[in-house]
Amino acid sequence: MKKFLLAMLIFLLATAGFIFWLFERDAAGVPILVYHRVSDSDDNPQTLKVADFDAQIKFLIDNGYKVIMPDDLLDAWENDKALPDKPVLITFDDGHEDIYKNVFPILQKYNVRATVFLVTDHIGLEGYLTWDLVRALQNGGFIDFESHTKSYKTLTQLRGDKLWNEIYGSKQAIEWALNKPVKFIAYPGGKYSVEAEETCKECNFRAGFIEDYGLAKNETDHFVLTRIPVLGSNSHTLFRFQLRLKGSPIFAPINRFKEDIAEGNPEVADLIFIP
Repeated sequence: MKKFLLAMLIFLLATAGFIFWLFERDAAGVPILVYHRVSDSDDNPQTLKVADFDAQIKFLIDNGYKVIMPDDLLDAWENDKALPDKPVLITFDDGHEDIYKNVFPILQKYNVRATVFLVTDHIGLEGYLTWDLVRALQNGGFIDFESHTKSYKTLTQLRGDKLWNEIYGSKQAIEWALNKPVKFIAYPGGKYSVEAEETCKECNFRAGFIEDYGLAKNETDHFVLTRIPVLGSNSHTLFRFQLRLKGSPIFAPINRFKEDIAEGNPEVADLIFIP
């Protein structure tokens, strides 16, 4: 019995030490949240209810988080300046019309800003923003529009001119429509290649974004900045949001392990819970 208790104590201490190491390692990291849809009319894993999104932004404000923009993050890192306490970035992918209907009013309500990464070939299609709405939102001061490529093709499957057109074509379209520089890109599906990264640098992007549940850190490649996906759920949505926000150093390596085994052992991967 004593040996069992001793073994349990050693296990608990080792686990606590490992968790402490994870959080210390990511202490300087910045959470970048990525959303896709905010709507009460759609019901899929990528769609958050309007009230849930409102509650999450309220949670950030009430708990002292300071919402910053990608330029603020890169300016601080590149010039060795301090970021505000508890910085956080809010981003959206794709450019659905509920950005105007449901997201913009909540950003106004709490006086915070967000970055929307646009798939430019989708502008004007059913369910997506129009260029008129994009211009109006950009001029409104609460949303900045950046690139999510031209047509949402997987960048790892493109080479040469096709890759260049997919990346630069989106940048060029947004700059022409909004008369402002486009400096950031989010890779479709979070997938990128060395050639895609180099193409983004040649196109004068400042940074690129993926999804990996972890925190963004200055010492990592600025063209592979990780974001924490925020998804809809049927229960405990705010609690799950808090877990992802605060527990990112734990859930990031768990998610990587889950993805590593998913192809060969999908049944085992499904058993690994991430809130």
